[in-house]
Amino acid sequence: MFEVAIGLGVILVLVILLFLFRVQSLLNVAKGSDKKIESTSNRVNGALMLLFFIVSVVWFFWYSFAEFDRYNLPIASEHGILTDKMFWITTIITGIVFILANGALFYFSFRYQYKESNKALFYPDNHKLEIVWTVIPAIVLTLLVGYGLKVWTQVTSDPPSGAEVVEVMGYQFAWRVRYPGKDGLLGNYDYKLIDPVNEFGMDFTDKASFDDFVPGEIHVPKGQPVLLKIRARDVLHSVFLPHFRVKMDAVPGMPTRFWFVPNKSTEDMRQETGNPDFNYELACTEICGRGHFSMRLILVVDEPEDYKIWYDSQESWLSQNPSYLSKVPEKLREVASITTNIDTKD
Repeated sequence: MFEVAIGLGVILVLVILLFLFRVQSLLNVAKGSDKKIESTSNRVNGALMLLFFIVSVVWFFWYSFAEFDRYNLPIASEHGILTDKMFWITTIITGIVFILANGALFYFSFRYQYKESNKALFYPDNHKLEIVWTVIPAIVLTLLVGYGLKVWTQVTSDPPSGAEVVEVMGYQFAWRVRYPGKDGLLGNYDYKLIDPVNEFGMDFTDKASFDDFVPGEIHVPKGQPVLLKIRARDVLHSVFLPHFRVKMDAVPGMPTRFWFVPNKSTEDMRQETGNPDFNYELACTEICGRGHFSMRLILVVDEPEDYKIWYDSQESWLSQNPSYLSKVPEKLREVASITTNIDTKD
């Protein structure tokens, strides 16, 4: 509310200045002084432009520092430190260039305002200056892109062996996740097998699918690498885990992936933020339709021992949907029965 009052106050001041300037202009017109109008107009406009730049820069820095904790979320993954470092280096360099360039632009508008006694300098070209302002930005941008590519390669490279695997599927308008069972292997899928119950299109001709399970929320272990296998069922979505600095598009027909190491459990973050109701969240950052806002899924980071207890307590999708045993080839039904503890004698 205080910020709104400040904003309204600034707008009111600008309106008052505009009316004062307008009144002054009308008085000059009444006196028949066109040159005075022109001189006053240039001087006022030049001063207002310079004032606008100064106020904008001051407000930008004030707001950035005052609201820092609201837009800069705590880091909860190992690679998040790398991505944040890259982000801030890029922001500082481009921010300095932006302020200097625009500061010069607004200053020149004030300093070189039109005056009848001034004469413009004809300055057609300067090859040395053109080379400098071409080469220096090219070098700086090359270094930034190279550094960014190095970080990107680190966080999208092959995951360590033994990484926990979670398949994440986006569809209008929700997320579903699938875990491999005790065999540690995700079963095959086929989009032609998707139906209202078998949302993943799990292929039960592959015995690795027998013990896969589909929980209602994501659980991952603290301090261990986690590989997200990402896909979309209909349109373009985007997996976003802000505290882990994870963002990867979910593209129909083109599986993507991302791996990370969470280093703060949900309980750790609740203590750090002082919020007993805190939860990590998977959100969609791709406008995918009218229900885009509802694409949210809770992610829980467990201590390793708690994660194992949770993992072992999960029932396979096939055991929860025994009617799909009919989709299992005859020669594999006994294996499926043993794996899922379903009695097929009937």
